[in-house]
Amino acid sequence: MAVPETIQPLVDKYTFHRDAYIRGQEKYNEAQLRQDFTDPFFHALGWDVNNNKGHSEAYREVMHGEPIRIRGTTQFFDYTFRIGGIRKFIVETKKPSVRIKEDADAALQLRRYAWNAKLPLSILTNFEEFAIYDCTIKPEHGDTAAKGRIEYFTYEEIPDK
Repeated sequence: MAVPETIQPLVDKYTFHRDAYIRGQEKYNEAQLRQDFTDPFFHALGWDVNNNKGHSEAYREVMHGEPIRIRGTTQFFDYTFRIGGIRKFIVETKKPSVRIKEDADAALQLRRYAWNAKLPLSILTNFEEFAIYDCTIKPEHGDTAAKGRIEYFTYEEIPDK
């Protein structure tokens, strides 16, 4: 499969401004990352990120901020990807200064969300890095960021992936 033509400009834009995104820490946050990179990335892969097809809430392909109850508290997925109204996987985003490959807390958060939602697969990204997790492995306090990770790649590898 050829890389969608709208992906390379995202990679180029990220490359050009990379240092500012990483150094910006608090100034460049998750919400900006989702708007600038994550939304366009998944749109380029064919997902109706903004519900341009006008589906009812029950049948939207991508939900933003969908709630889930975990241990008596309400948490929110950054993205829920669905087909026919059924959750298939979630994506959690972090700001670019978060090191996805090593951040055990971010990985545990994602795996806990997916485990409780009974989803077998989920993705953690800051656009700089992508980590795909097998979420059928019960998350435990003290797990490393590598626990359950089945794929890892950087934004530079996206065109090849």
